This record gives sequence, C-alpha cells and structure tokens, in this order.
Amino acid sequence: MPTTLITGSASGIGAATRQLLQSAGHEVVGVDLRNADINGDLSSPEGRQQVLEALHERLGGRLDSMVLCAGLGPQVKPESLISSVNYFGAVELLDGLLPLLRGGQSPAVVVISSTASVAIDWETNPLAAAFEDGDEVKVSEGVMAAGDQAGYLAYSASKNALTVAVRRRVRAWGQAGVRLNSIAPGATQTPLLQAGMQDERFSQAIHDYVSPLGRNAEPSEIAAAAAFLLSPQASFIHGAQLFVDGGIDAQTRPTRF
Repeated sequence: MPTTLITGSASGIGAATRQLLQSAGHEVVGVDLRNADINGDLSSPEGRQQVLEALHERLGGRLDSMVLCAGLGPQVKPESLISSVNYFGAVELLDGLLPLLRGGQSPAVVVISSTASVAIDWETNPLAAAFEDGDEVKVSEGVMAAGDQAGYLAYSASKNALTVAVRRRVRAWGQAGVRLNSIAPGATQTPLLQAGMQDERFSQAIHDYVSPLGRNAEPSEIAAAAAFLLSPQASFIHGAQLFVDGGIDAQTRPTRF
C-alpha cells in the first residue's frame, strides 16, 4: 500500500484527491490547519518546521508520493500570507521531504500551481529574485507595498515562482529517482473560489473567467489528473506542468506554449 502525503487535505482539491487516492488503496496522511492527520500552519517558518518534524516522525523515513494542494487565494488578508503559503509552504516541504521520497516505491510528487502561474513571465515577476533567494521577508514586503494590487501580485507571483521551482528541480530530482510535476487548474469549484466570489474586489473577474468549455472544474477532475501523474502510466512525465483548465490557457495564449 503506497503512502501518500496531501497538504490542504481538509477541503477542495486536497479533499477530493484524498478521497480518490484512498479509494485506490493509498494510505493517505493529510496536512491542514485543522481536521487533518497532522494539523499545522504552513504560513510561517516555525509552522512549516513543526509540520516537517511531525511528518518525519509519522512517516518513519519513507514516503511514496505527495500532492501539495495547500494554497490561499488573492482575497486573503494580510496578503503576505498568500505568498508564504503558496510558495514557501510548498517549496520547504518539497526540499524537506525529498530524503523520505528517495526511499519510496516509484516515488512521484504533484504540486498544485495555477493558470495564474503564466499570467506573468518569470523575467517580469517583480518578486522573482526574492523568491529565488528564499527571502520570505523581502517577498512579504514587496507584496504589501503593492497596495490595492497586493492580492493579485501575491497570488500570481507566488504561483509563477512555484512552477519555476518545480522546473528548476527537474535534474536533481530525476537523479534522485523522484518524478516531480505540477498541475495548473483553472477556476475550480472549491471553498477558495467561493470566498473569492464573495469578495467585491474579485467577484467580477472570477465570474468572467470562463473556460471555453463553459464551466468551472470540479475538484474531482483536478484530483484525477493528480492521480494520473502519480501513477505508473505517467512514468516518463517529469518536470511538466499539466493545464487542467478547460482550455483557458490555450484561449489566452494560443501561440505561447
């Protein structure tokens, strides 16, 4: 029975992924703020360290797969929390758990990014250097200096940096025998999306963000893509970002891929 870690396991895409993988025979260890096997806060260095310590103790030196779903939307205040969870909360778990994954059976990891990751280019991401330096304080300062655009900046910049972080690790992780990929969902019917819809700053933009298929994704559809990327059927997929967005990226950037 493979052991799989899922962050953000209590709701949305994380909960759907947990349900799907458990039904497929995985032993799932969930991490979330509450209602999880390990309750912890990924928004601070101290909280992330506590989660890592608890996971190392719980997993006993071996982990087969991991799906990092924990994330915050642009409506969250203070906006610096968005970049802290979306980027640092994911990257520190990636690096901190690689030793356990090395000992896993056909190990694979999926990181949930976003179509927002390509809303800006790395070269024009104003926080790129701070993310790459691992300077969480400088990233937070840059976010909070953006005023009314802080939520948009924190979300798009952190997801852009997260996808870059996945791709930059492709050689080292490949040499370690661990596959690593990301998924870029479009608008998905989750509590996070509903919270954004209820915020007057973002509700219209979310309402207008309609895929060519004419609907939003269900969490189970993103979970199915994650399960595929973890499976033997995806054994030569490594360093890729899979868009599960109903065609939004193709519609927005038909000549850029």
